[in-house]
Amino acid sequence: MTYQFTIIVPVYNEEDNLERVETELSNYLKMATVATSILFVNDGSSDNSQALIEAICKRNEAFEYLLFKENRGLSAAIKAGFDAVDSELVGYIDSDLQTSPEDFNVLLEHIDQHELVTGVRSHRKDSFVKNMSSKIANGIRRAFTHDGMDDTGCPLKVIKTDYAKRIPMFRGLHRFLPAMIMLQNGRITQITVQHFPRMAGTAKFGLWNRLLGPLMDCFAYLWMKKKYINYNIAKSSKDNL
Repeated sequence: MTYQFTIIVPVYNEEDNLERVETELSNYLKMATVATSILFVNDGSSDNSQALIEAICKRNEAFEYLLFKENRGLSAAIKAGFDAVDSELVGYIDSDLQTSPEDFNVLLEHIDQHELVTGVRSHRKDSFVKNMSSKIANGIRRAFTHDGMDDTGCPLKVIKTDYAKRIPMFRGLHRFLPAMIMLQNGRITQITVQHFPRMAGTAKFGLWNRLLGPLMDCFAYLWMKKKYINYNIAKSSKDNL
């Protein structure tokens, strides 16, 4: 079967969530507005996540997986997914399912006019410290990138794959996906999506990851913006073949 949209699901020690992930994503595939597949990227989990992922993929034709040899971080997992997919569109959702797969249909309504559509979590069900650190980090990031995005940490995005594959990822850059699409002169927008409390497992990011780390990443982004190479091919000898 040919799929138009692939959803990347980064996984790191989420054994308590994966049964629910299978149920929620299987239900979404039945209501998806385009032909959709699922790609788990296991970021070197040390629990039973991989055995569960393999069982899920065996039961479900539209589910596949990649397994890292060692833990490399969320940005690496997303980049590996971008590299692996061959569908026209690619997206991702966190395996904690604090966002709903159903909202992909809302984002997909806007992808024809944009190269990236990202969610904005409404009424976030997180702790006060997590919410405040995210707001501060987003404010700092906007000051550096001028991307106008209110919630780049939202783990619900849809991107045109040819743009996603050209993003030069490094650790922490998953927060800068809209800004990196802008470097390619791509159009971006944000759409309000649902948000829910974490039902199982533990959060993988602390205060450093949400606040101080992103501040350092802003300087890396500014360096990359200055050095970024952007071009479009006007004509090729292969066009006549």
